[in-house]
Amino acid sequence: MADLPQLAPEHFQVPDPQLLRPSQPSTHAPRLLLLYGSLRQRSFSRLLVEEAARLLQAMGAETRIFNPSGLPLPDDAPETHPKVQELRELTQWCEGMVWCSPERHGAMTGIMKAQIDWIPLSQGAIRPTQGKTLAVMQVCGGSQSFNAVNQMRVLGRWMRMLTIPNQSSVAKAFLEFDDNNRMKPSSYHDRVVDVLEELVKFTLLTRDVAPYLVDRYSERKESAAALMQRVNQPAL
Repeated sequence: MADLPQLAPEHFQVPDPQLLRPSQPSTHAPRLLLLYGSLRQRSFSRLLVEEAARLLQAMGAETRIFNPSGLPLPDDAPETHPKVQELRELTQWCEGMVWCSPERHGAMTGIMKAQIDWIPLSQGAIRPTQGKTLAVMQVCGGSQSFNAVNQMRVLGRWMRMLTIPNQSSVAKAFLEFDDNNRMKPSSYHDRVVDVLEELVKFTLLTRDVAPYLVDRYSERKESAAALMQRVNQPAL
């Protein structure tokens, strides 16, 4: 410590491996929220999310799917809007998320981004997404692309989520679902299974220690009141 005069020693901590082993691991099913980014009648991002929910339930998870229909544009309605409140309550409920968007104009859709924008980065000094797991997927109308999943990874980091390494991009999604809106057997389906299996594993691994994983030296130096004032400042 003598060689580190910049540090505030009362807030500096050596990472403790014992704190990464919960004394009483949770026994309830992993709680996972799934978001999709299209309002089309036959939305392939919705169909992929519904397929993902079935797979996650088979893996022992509890799932909920948020329907973005009726969600207002960010800042075009008060936070008390019923759809906003529904989304925020689901965000508090879950331990991990799946985000699935079509790619439109080389990016995620505005519908997908609006849902993420309505999830607050902070509520007081608490970040409701911090430490929760995230898997990202996209559907493509043509050849395989990764623009949407790459963008969602950036947002996941910004929301302080633990975004898993694996991801799924389904090319020519209109060919990958049958007349019953079920995903056909394919390498794309196999990859979706891989992604969701990894998400469940990471959620089980981290959910009980998430507060410790995202505990930060810089924030320990601040009081809760000072942190609240900083993260809620009206302008920079």
